[in-house]
Amino acid sequence: MIRTQIQLTEKQAEALKKLSSEKDVSISELIRRGVDLLLKTDLISNNELKKKNALKLSGLHKTGCKNLSTHHDYYIYEDNNK
Repeated sequence: MIRTQIQLTEKQAEALKKLSSEKDVSISELIRRGVDLLLKTDLISNNELKKKNALKLSGLHKTGCKNLSTHHDYYIYEDNNK
């Protein structure tokens, strides 16, 4: 593990101490769990945003290709290597 230093408000520190006591878990462990949750949530929302943006583009352009939905990787690859 990597040692780091953070600054908390008095209210945050008090709340963490109380939660730590209630859960019988160290404050460090609570902070690690919080960081994991933040990273997971941010990753999910970032992926959801990418998916939403991709779906907005779906169907905007007529290609004339009847198999684009099943062979999209081929067409993307071809367009990038011309």
